Amino acid sequence: LKFLFGPCALPALDLVDQHSVTRVVSPSGRTVYQVLGSSGKLYTCYSSCHFCTCPAFDFTVLQKNESLLCKHILAVYLSQAMGACQELSVSEEQLTNILLAEDEEEG
Repeated sequence: LKFLFGPCALPALDLVDQHSVTRVVSPSGRTVYQVLGSSGKLYTCYSSCHFCTCPAFDFTVLQKNESLLCKHILAVYLSQAMGACQELSVSEEQLTNILLAEDEEEG
């Protein structure tokens, strides 16, 4: 994994081991993932479009184009493959609030 994904492989595995990945699902079937980062901050990841709200994704992936993913996205993919995601069912309104909270933090 380290050969394929570089320095984010071990921290991603650590997040999986700590059960830091939660799959959030609404009644309509919309799904996002929340990952509790090592700093204690909660990041929202969208595996369907390969995006994370963390600063490392913004800087390393989007701005500098040095990597394909951050440790949070890799943790989501590994958790999916291993069946190790926490599950959380929320209402449509709660999911909307999760998504809007991310927009407010970015803006």
